[in-house]
Amino acid sequence: MHLLLRTRVAQPPARVLAGFDRALFESLAPPFPTLHLLRFDGSRPGDRVEIELAVGPKRWRWTSLITEAGQLPDGSQYFIDEGQELPAPLRYWRHRHLIEPNPRGLGSVIVEDITYRTGSRILDVLLYPAMWAQFAYRRPVYRRVFGRPQG
Repeated sequence: MHLLLRTRVAQPPARVLAGFDRALFESLAPPFPTLHLLRFDGSRPGDRVEIELAVGPKRWRWTSLITEAGQLPDGSQYFIDEGQELPAPLRYWRHRHLIEPNPRGLGSVIVEDITYRTGSRILDVLLYPAMWAQFAYRRPVYRRVFGRPQG
C-alpha cells in the first residue's frame, strides 16, 4: 500500500534535513499508540532507529535501518528508512523522507512517501486510514519546527 503526504514549510531543504534529529523524531510521535524511543542514530546510511510501541500492557518493537540518503540535482534532500523488525501485522516498510525545494519560491515541501504491506491486501486497505492519520499528525509539528511558509 502506498501513502503520500506533502507539507510545505518555510526553511530550505538542507536546513530541514539537518533538523531531522532525535528531538524532532520524538515530537513527531502521535498520542496513540505510545512511542518510546530506544535508539536514534540519525538519518545517514547505516543509522538505526529503534522504538517500542505500547498499547496498555502490550508492547511491540520496531527497528528501522537508514538504507540510503543523498541530494538530488534539483537540490532535494532525502533519506530512506526500511523496517528490519516490524510490529504485527506489518511485514514490509519503506519510508522515503524527501525534502524538495518549494516550487513556489522560498522554503521546502516535506514529502512522506511510504510503502507498507501486511501480507493481506484487505488488511493493507483497512490500515490505510490509521496510517494516514499517524503521518498527517506530523504536519503541524513540521510547520511549528520549520516555520509556516508565506503565501
